[in-house]
Amino acid sequence: MAQAKFTLEQSHIDFLSQFKDRGFKDKSEIVRLALDRLAKELAREELVRSAELYAELYAEDLELQQLTDAALVGWPQ
Repeated sequence: MAQAKFTLEQSHIDFLSQFKDRGFKDKSEIVRLALDRLAKELAREELVRSAELYAELYAEDLELQQLTDAALVGWPQ
């Protein structure tokens, strides 16, 4: 694994020093988990925002709505 150097607030250092109490093998494991969770959350937020933008575009495009409605004719409800 690669190593990185960064600066943290004292509260972060204090939290990391509790790694054993929280069931982690070392401080790096906590940081990796936190970064993985953050990456997943950011990706989810981007997906939600993208869906919102598509919904806005769809709401403004009457021709697309009509095309969608026409495509649904005959489909079970």
